[in-house]
Amino acid sequence: MLSKDFYYYLPKELIAQHPSPVRDKCRLLILSKKGGIEHRKFYEIGEYLREGDVIVLNNTRVIPARLKGRKKTTGGKAEIFLLQKKEDGTWECLLKPSRRLKEGTVINFPGTYLTAKVVKKERGSKGIVEFSSSHLEEEILKVGQTPLPPYIKRPSGPTDIDRERYQTIYAKQKGAIAAPTAGLHFTHQLMQKLKSMGVKFAEITLHTGWASFKPLLNPIVEKNRIPPEYFNISPSTAKIINETKRRGGKLIAVGTTTVRALESQAQSSELLLPGEGWTNLFIYPGYNFKLIDALITNFHIPGSSLILLVSAFVGREKLMAAYREAIKKGYRFLSFGDAMLIIE
Repeated sequence: MLSKDFYYYLPKELIAQHPSPVRDKCRLLILSKKGGIEHRKFYEIGEYLREGDVIVLNNTRVIPARLKGRKKTTGGKAEIFLLQKKEDGTWECLLKPSRRLKEGTVINFPGTYLTAKVVKKERGSKGIVEFSSSHLEEEILKVGQTPLPPYIKRPSGPTDIDRERYQTIYAKQKGAIAAPTAGLHFTHQLMQKLKSMGVKFAEITLHTGWASFKPLLNPIVEKNRIPPEYFNISPSTAKIINETKRRGGKLIAVGTTTVRALESQAQSSELLLPGEGWTNLFIYPGYNFKLIDALITNFHIPGSSLILLVSAFVGREKLMAAYREAIKKGYRFLSFGDAMLIIE
């Protein structure tokens, strides 16, 4: 299978640069696995759900993972993008400019006593840094920026609105470096309305990491690997989902991160096991889904691992046809864009 078969032409003007004024008033494309397409608003999603269904949310919280500082020796600009904390307390990061940040380079962060030392350079722009502070979380809140994707242009940096809207309303567990964007469309009012219908909610945690935006480097899909991401599924969540499935209710996953967490713990008997750990589950067409009945998702980058996962769920031809229709209708794409609900 070739990754080029999952590319499509995305006009620049359709890449959403700002969130919709009201979260749940974005557009919603309904895609049936049978091939039908409808155009609605996100707040109308309840029309496609029923009493006894369960919506599974990823409650990860985005940290201000982009840190901009200055090289101690020259004062030159330096940027650290946090990827993952290691057991020894150091951090795996993306470094910029990579060629000028050599091993041993010390980076200062203006206005704080925080420093970072590059202790190891790895392939490409990756590296390992060691921070001077034992209270790094507090310092990051002072100097870190909301890690908006590079296709969202902010010459002066992220705004207060970005900090609020690049976070789901139910975000709790700190650790993500990218938002689980399918969940950005929910409001408290919409969730309450769905609950009043008898729809249940359950939460998992998957700290959205590099796996969600790292490009697939090998043109042959099956030869790619994606970085691991931490997940946690509580016994209470597993119980809700297992009872729902036994009673014939539908499981609606909000976002590809939720899918990966659930499918990592799913058993062939439609049973979900609680647990935590790291998953590098890479889902592409041919994968046999064990739990998911419906999927809420955004419109993804061409050729990405995310579009492969969605293609696996609904079929490549149907998904590409839906994307062409969305482009024709002027839907807004990617992180701050519109949503899609895939149903049977």
